[in-house]
Amino acid sequence: MSSILSLLVLSGLFGLGAPLAAAVNVSVPLSLPGNSQPLSPTLVSFSIEQDRWPEWVGIDTRNDFTHDALLRLASFTGVPPKIRVGADSEDHTFWSPTMAVSEAEFSPPSTIIPYPEATKVTVGDKYYTLSHWLPRGTHMTWGVNLGADNATNAVNMAKAIVRAFKSTVVKASGVVLDYIEVGNEADLFSRNGLRPSNWTVEEYVPDWIAIAGAAADAAGIRGKHGPVSLQGAAFAQQQFTPRAIYDLGILDSKPGKAVSIISQHQYSAAFCNGGDFPLTSFMSKAHVRGNLSLFIPDIEATHARGLPYILGETNSIACHGAPGVSNTAGAALWAIDYTLQAATLSIAEVFYHEGIGYKYNFLQPVALNRSIVDGSALDTPLPPHIQPIFYGAMAVNALIGRSGHARVVELDVGDDNVAGYAAYEDGRLVRAVFVNLHAWLASSTGARPSVHIDLGVGLGAGAVEDAFWRGGGKARAKRLVVGHADDTEGLTWAGQSYEKSGDVSPTGRMVDEEVVLSKGLDLRSTEAVLLLF
Repeated sequence: MSSILSLLVLSGLFGLGAPLAAAVNVSVPLSLPGNSQPLSPTLVSFSIEQDRWPEWVGIDTRNDFTHDALLRLASFTGVPPKIRVGADSEDHTFWSPTMAVSEAEFSPPSTIIPYPEATKVTVGDKYYTLSHWLPRGTHMTWGVNLGADNATNAVNMAKAIVRAFKSTVVKASGVVLDYIEVGNEADLFSRNGLRPSNWTVEEYVPDWIAIAGAAADAAGIRGKHGPVSLQGAAFAQQQFTPRAIYDLGILDSKPGKAVSIISQHQYSAAFCNGGDFPLTSFMSKAHVRGNLSLFIPDIEATHARGLPYILGETNSIACHGAPGVSNTAGAALWAIDYTLQAATLSIAEVFYHEGIGYKYNFLQPVALNRSIVDGSALDTPLPPHIQPIFYGAMAVNALIGRSGHARVVELDVGDDNVAGYAAYEDGRLVRAVFVNLHAWLASSTGARPSVHIDLGVGLGAGAVEDAFWRGGGKARAKRLVVGHADDTEGLTWAGQSYEKSGDVSPTGRMVDEEVVLSKGLDLRSTEAVLLLF
């Protein structure tokens, strides 16, 4: 029988005048539980909107800010995030032999969408070779246009992608192509004019087989075990599902046999027409679990066919995020819970979508001349910078660590606002993270609520562990400190800020707290803490 470390969590006041919540016991197995799931070093990865890809990585010179930000995340796990280039503009991209890099046509900015996606992108071969500006060891997925229903264009794009990764400059960079994705969110084609309004999943399957088959042949993809294969599905909602296309025989087709991974997309809400999205509702354990659990049948069906499953595009709120939610410190805490909850459901990787000027970006890679909130002109351009949610990615990567084989379980925390996860290496507990999602706002009054996490002993641990915990055993703690959930800056991780430097390097003195396990620790509302045992 594995020994159990029992944590006594005393919930604080959640709201002025609220009664003290009852104590809850949280059992943390000291050895690896049977329901653990892998923690991929690239669990936090990124999907980049295809239209302004050159600005993200640089054209004639590298975008050092992007490079530095990706390396900062890699410093925690030893591996840079994976990068998928595609999304909405994937199905508006056309290859041209005369285009030097790319040209894009955009709709006018609006107060709701200050930085719209392109309505048309024309690219040349150099557009794809810009991949070499990413950190060494980056693995990539490239999108190919299905929306145009033009096999010739899909073939040209696939050939250009493969040529780029066979070029001397990309091969020397150590950046690797894993997948080609044919079509982004095809279940929305009937709404966005790319297919008739009555287009069905039964029509999608032969359509995809025809275009993806031509693209795969052009790219030299012969099956799912080669160096490059196909990424399947990439659906937006539940109109089309992996289960439906499996039942329609897509995996039995020639290109279907080259599909080696399945992707779906998810957002918690949509800001396409504006609206009011309360941050307090967004920062919710129940909300996170409800948004992810609906994918469980597709995850299980995908694994039954021997394929890994990812969220190939996701973020807080669709249509580039909602102001006062996606660009706030609260989003950093949401991202910790959302990402790790996905991992416990056997979602291998979570690709957070990014663009230029999007409210939900982890980083803004170029200077901005318009406000991301309402599109108004800025008196002074805003330089490249990270946004609060970037801190959430650092906290997740710190939990994952550098071993390459960590595993995770969710801890049963009987508190509506507090989530907890434990990480294991070589069968032993090594780290744990607790997130207090109760939103402490700039408008909040009274004393800031706090939860006491009492690392109690003698509640089921073995004799050796019991002696350790009672005998002054200690752990280190790194804290994600936030002023208010609706702040857009001013966060610190382990006492350091990553917002005040041009290269995403830390400023300030590192603070590692010493935690006497028998005394426990406090976790304030809108805060997270990582324990290292």
